[in-house]
Amino acid sequence: MKHIFGNLLRHRLSVLAIMLLLVLQAYCDLAQPGYTSRIVDVGLQQYGIEDCVMEQMRPETGEALRLLMPEGKFDEFYAYNKASGFYEPGELTKEQREALAGQLRQPLVMLYAGSHMEELLEQNGMDADALEKNGAGQSKNGGMPSGMEALSAENGTDTAEKGSVEQQKKDQGTPGMEQISMGFGEISDSILEQIAVQRVLEEYEACDVDLDWMQRSYLLKTGAKMLGLSILMLAAAIACGYLSAKTAAKIGMELRGRVFQNVLGFSNVEMNRFSTASLITRSTNDIQQIQMVSVMLLRMVLYAPILGIGGVLKVMATRTGMGWIIVVAVVAITSLVLILMGITLPKFKIMQKLVDRLNLVSREILTGLPVIRAFSREKFEEERFDVANKNLMSTQLFANRVMTMMMPAMMLIMNGVSVLIVWVGGHGIDVGNLQVGDMIAFITYTMQIIMSFLMITMISVMLPRAGVAAERIDEVIRTDSSISDAAKTRDAERGVWHGRVEFSDVSFRYAGADENALEHISFVAQPGKTTAIIGSTGCGKSTLVHLIPRFYDVTGGKITLDGIDIRELSQAKLRSLLGIVPQKGVLFSGDIASNLKFGGDDISDAQMREAAEIAQALDFIEEKKDGFHSEIAQGGTNVSGGQKQRLSIARAIAKQPKVLIFDDSFSALDYKTDAALRKALARKTGDAAVIIVAQRINTILHADQILVLEDGQIVGKGTHEELLAGCEAYQEIAGSQMSEEELRGGVR
Repeated sequence: MKHIFGNLLRHRLSVLAIMLLLVLQAYCDLAQPGYTSRIVDVGLQQYGIEDCVMEQMRPETGEALRLLMPEGKFDEFYAYNKASGFYEPGELTKEQREALAGQLRQPLVMLYAGSHMEELLEQNGMDADALEKNGAGQSKNGGMPSGMEALSAENGTDTAEKGSVEQQKKDQGTPGMEQISMGFGEISDSILEQIAVQRVLEEYEACDVDLDWMQRSYLLKTGAKMLGLSILMLAAAIACGYLSAKTAAKIGMELRGRVFQNVLGFSNVEMNRFSTASLITRSTNDIQQIQMVSVMLLRMVLYAPILGIGGVLKVMATRTGMGWIIVVAVVAITSLVLILMGITLPKFKIMQKLVDRLNLVSREILTGLPVIRAFSREKFEEERFDVANKNLMSTQLFANRVMTMMMPAMMLIMNGVSVLIVWVGGHGIDVGNLQVGDMIAFITYTMQIIMSFLMITMISVMLPRAGVAAERIDEVIRTDSSISDAAKTRDAERGVWHGRVEFSDVSFRYAGADENALEHISFVAQPGKTTAIIGSTGCGKSTLVHLIPRFYDVTGGKITLDGIDIRELSQAKLRSLLGIVPQKGVLFSGDIASNLKFGGDDISDAQMREAAEIAQALDFIEEKKDGFHSEIAQGGTNVSGGQKQRLSIARAIAKQPKVLIFDDSFSALDYKTDAALRKALARKTGDAAVIIVAQRINTILHADQILVLEDGQIVGKGTHEELLAGCEAYQEIAGSQMSEEELRGGVR
């Protein structure tokens, strides 16, 4: 996982911008339940009245509140308006309005209790006889309860009628609200606020205020705010999605570039270690996994904690006493995720290896299709593919079946939590400690918290596989080529290069091998001369010429070019002096011209044409309708093997190198073309050192120097005639390929 987050850190500015957008989106998302709660509690139940500050009241109500409020507090905020005939507040700041609401709450509750005494007594399980025994009676002034003692018996507090309050004010000189307010200690502030607002509603009705207009106005205003937040949240989500997709695409592009760049520098050792099939899988499937998960991380995993933490803070602010439900839900979800991850993570690691195996088998079958058909092995290859396919399928099915349990389990937890909240919240509403809107908001916040964990859970299905893919990609990127340039190269020591190649007691062993593939190889390939290498299959001919361009490095001795150890030259400089024709001709998609000029942008059309002529390719090129601009299919599948070989030879010659290396490159040519090509080669490239690996004696008859390899050692060195006279191994090869007359020199 550290590799995935490491890739994200390279784009920290984009990630920071995404986080800010996610915070904005979460703010809008978390604000919605609060507005929903207000619509229910304030808009529907309270007709849009947000607090208990009355905008106007009758004189008798004002006089009652003046008596119940602390000395001077009522007159501090309210004044009698002779024009309207009502008490009205002056201009209030937000702080003053909050302070006034706090002062009015309990007096208004007491007024409401006085006017609804019988109803409240019934709700508290009391009757009129109990009220009379406690000296209760109905007040003669303004609906103020004169027997509050009976109601307060339930709360353990004494109260007094309006006249008693007046007497207390006269006797003590201070309001008795401390004693009166103790009767409401068991009731939550939200319920007291709701009761006080009910009294405000009654007052507004008495004052002929249009409550329907007030309610409609509040609902429209609140709905407009919710709509605005929704639009803002949508804009933030779109911007965040765009940035996330763009950042993930850049990560994928950079990873592909880094992998490709590193693989281009791999020697044959690293290519053999990873295999072509595995490198293709890592460059495509694995990077795709990382790119897809990067989007999910930026959109969901970053959003989940922001939403979850915000939801927890909102839940704490509701003061519903149901926070323990969230703890239970989070513990259940976390346990579920950990269990499922522990089961599936090992399977995801195996899965990527099985994808490699399937890719390898598929590639082998597609590449070797002609051979498979020629030997009627279709059934065998079908079975081999079927085994690889079924192994991958069974592993994927196991992992998917385990992960499919996650969603039903998460939904069970979510619905169970909803039921638990309604059950516990219903009891709270029944006893008067919770409002309906608060419960709705709590359910919504809880679902948001659970959804944040659900987001992480959903991404956890993909994270293990992406983590394995990231490790595989990082393995390729961190792998350094075993062939590297020296800290200080000697490229500039020579202005003119001649192409003299010398092997000095060279030995070489493949990684992991028990024996040397080459031992004590010493010879010199002079400029303007041809050095041929021949020997039985597997004797090390191709290995020897692969040491010159440093596809492998020698394990003993040294190879020099114009007297400089090739390990002291940069790879770019060394290979710019070489022209190599591999054993198997490789052409790239494009046209003939692009393939022949593959050696450099400085190759002119004249050089390209001359190279094609030397390679005996000019005739068939000119026969094509578009000539040098004729299309070459991928892999050169639209030309014959001989044509492909001649184009490969022309490509190396067009570069005009100082050293030309032909690794058994004439095997696909007929004898006539072979002879004509070698003759033209000797005439046109007289100043280059030519090294030819061959299987046929006829190809190397006129070489200036022939090396005979056997079991990785030089067992013969000289011209054709010299070797026929004194090298037994060469005599055996010549005897198997040439007639007696040719051996006696009758045919050349």
